[in-house]
Amino acid sequence: MSTTLRRTMLLAGGILIPVIHRLSTPPTIARVEPRNVLTTVKGVTVYDAGYGSAVSLDPNVSGYFYLLADRGPNYDAGKDTKAFVRPEYAPRIGRFKLGGGVLTQVGKIELTDRDGTHLSGIPPRVGMGGTGETALSPDGRVLPADSEGVDPEGLVALPDGGFWIAEEYGPSLLHLDADGRTLERVSPLSGGDRALPLVLQRRRANRGFEGLTLLPDGHTLLAVVESPLDNPKEAGRKSVVTRLLAYDTETGRSRQYLLLQDAVDLRNSDLAAITNQAMLLIEKDANFPGDSVHPATVKRVYRIDLRGASDVSDPANSPDGRLVNGRTLEALSVEELHQAGITPASKELLVDLLTLGYPHDKPEGVAVVDDFTIAVSNDDDFGITEGPAPKLLPKLGVADFNEVYFVRLDKALRP
Repeated sequence: MSTTLRRTMLLAGGILIPVIHRLSTPPTIARVEPRNVLTTVKGVTVYDAGYGSAVSLDPNVSGYFYLLADRGPNYDAGKDTKAFVRPEYAPRIGRFKLGGGVLTQVGKIELTDRDGTHLSGIPPRVGMGGTGETALSPDGRVLPADSEGVDPEGLVALPDGGFWIAEEYGPSLLHLDADGRTLERVSPLSGGDRALPLVLQRRRANRGFEGLTLLPDGHTLLAVVESPLDNPKEAGRKSVVTRLLAYDTETGRSRQYLLLQDAVDLRNSDLAAITNQAMLLIEKDANFPGDSVHPATVKRVYRIDLRGASDVSDPANSPDGRLVNGRTLEALSVEELHQAGITPASKELLVDLLTLGYPHDKPEGVAVVDDFTIAVSNDDDFGITEGPAPKLLPKLGVADFNEVYFVRLDKALRP
């Protein structure tokens, strides 16, 4: 297949940026198996699935992958209220072997605290990393807040068998051993020299850390916030300014960078390092491909680059973060950022998943397989959505399921 590059322009955050469309061969798609039934709630089948919030290659064994499940099956039960189908569900990492076009589960690691007690996905209370959500059991009982509750969204598998996980509530970063036991947890509230910046507490409810990667230097994590911070809320909900956190696992020091989304109310997802400066990023809307009323328009994989990007950390570590003329970064327009001498990370479109017939609403995991191949996983929400009701894919007419797209590029990721 001959390589064809088509250059165009994309309006992003109020500015025009160059885009290079790399045409790829049809993706190879691997179904995630087995897909067993976990339970039913109000007549709706809930699957023992949920793998796809992140994907990470096993760094030691070729052909094996780790897939991350989030806080567990749940559905909206009112404003800022979630009904948890299985309140005792422990967020987990699945290990899968690729073969014959299928990712077959060969292991499961459930997350635990320092004492080996299973973590839950029930949110902490406000002030302890909670988002203000009320958690209910399926029969409507209010569940007590869990000070150790986690909503995992980003995953890095380490050569020593352990993991780093990024979760949304705190938001926080968890270092786990090979058995899923928490070795360290850092957040804006954890205190000490290793704590995360206080401004991250302003993350929008259910839109904290959404992606995580480890740079090739071996000690720098990069975590991306899903949406603009509510900093303040009125400004954040109209902003395209999102934050990237670089965290040194050796020293606990951090840096912050800005990333401009293509439009208001889009969502960042997973990251995957290419070099110490360049990485993949998923950006998406919340809609389903093929929906007759609100069809999806944004399911994209970008290459982002930190070269020339400004470190916007606040030396004073105030809850508002760095200010420009008394205003937060989320309250500034793109032009005002430019006038203040602040340069966001650059973006280059790599893959438009919608052009590949992508049927899912939530591409949430991305990994670099080799210089020419990337992997994209989806969160199937355990096959359940609001109501509760089956989470149906308009393009296919079936309940959502987990699969991984292996996309072959015509141009190497590393020049």
